[in-house]
Amino acid sequence: MSLDITIQLDDADLDHFIEAMKRAQANVSNLAPQAIVDAASKLLVDVPRTRVPHFVKDRLQSLDQMIQLVIDAGYGLPDEDRHRVLSCLAYFADPDDIIPDSVPVIGFLDDAIMIELCVRELKPEIEAYSDFVRYRNQEASRRGVDPGSLKTERVDWLETRRLEAHENMRRRRRDGYGAGSNWSPTLFRAR
Repeated sequence: MSLDITIQLDDADLDHFIEAMKRAQANVSNLAPQAIVDAASKLLVDVPRTRVPHFVKDRLQSLDQMIQLVIDAGYGLPDEDRHRVLSCLAYFADPDDIIPDSVPVIGFLDDAIMIELCVRELKPEIEAYSDFVRYRNQEASRRGVDPGSLKTERVDWLETRRLEAHENMRRRRRDGYGAGSNWSPTLFRAR
């Protein structure tokens, strides 16, 4: 038998999590970035060892993605964005979180909620990184090599996306002037 529970956080609840994040950031401000990443990574090891709800396990993939975003040398996250991600990971590096992890069943609930809030905060960075990983995997597949061995850089991905955007613009222009269209340009003529 399972039980579905819906949790709705109002502004005061969210403020509580924001304050907890600020405390965590202050508590780990003396840690090196690698120490923050290592501490957050430890959560990925600790949670599977205990019985936790699927709600928590489902969010761990997002935590792993945030960690990869920081450590992926090929992606080369710019310093400003790197700082934003590390600021989010600070909560998972602080041993004094809202609910102690040792509390059975719900000990990682606050971590799961914080992961969800961080994912919303970092949505543009996470989406861009996901696109980069897809690009790297496609390139590896196209070349018949392991993605881990491919030395794909952020600049390669950005250049490919720039070329794709230009080709899409040209295609839309070509299709817009194409046969069957009632519109034709008055200032410029397609040849």
